[in-house]
Amino acid sequence: MTIHSKSKPNLTALASVALLLGASATAMADHDRDRARYDYAKVISAQPIIRYVTVKTPERVCWEEMQYYTVHRHARHLGGGALLGALIGGVVGHQFGSGRGNDVATVAGTLLGAAIGTGASYARHGNNYGEERHARPVERCKTTYRKHQEERIDGYKVTYRYNGQKYVTQMPYDPGKKIRVRVDVRPAV
Repeated sequence: MTIHSKSKPNLTALASVALLLGASATAMADHDRDRARYDYAKVISAQPIIRYVTVKTPERVCWEEMQYYTVHRHARHLGGGALLGALIGGVVGHQFGSGRGNDVATVAGTLLGAAIGTGASYARHGNNYGEERHARPVERCKTTYRKHQEERIDGYKVTYRYNGQKYVTQMPYDPGKKIRVRVDVRPAV
């Protein structure tokens, strides 16, 4: 049993049919448009298109300099004699006086002993106190940049002949002796 009903056309179905028909028409037009064939043309010349660029190359430059420094010699020798003299002077000074006088005598003996110990160090080492200047080589370096020009090939200006006609084009590489060309012949409308 068949049931017929009167209903409105489905909009989704109509839109799908319209899209399908439109896509088919476009495909047919593309098929007509792609009737091109390919052939080879003889390359007459391929001239490089040259661009000059400046290139910076880093270079490390090093040299030797003398670095001067000072050594204070007396700082090493005076400490031992002064310390020993202060210790002996403190012991001897403590033997004199009593009460507060004993403390004053100890301090005075310590100071006097330090002075005598320092003098004895001077006498023992002679006049070797003072400053010594020394020098040592130190390497110094810096980076400089050397500039030079380089050629860069941006592409090729290619002249070729096809069916007795000369054509010129630009290509990113040298095509060699032949270049592939697209031949598209269709009626003028």
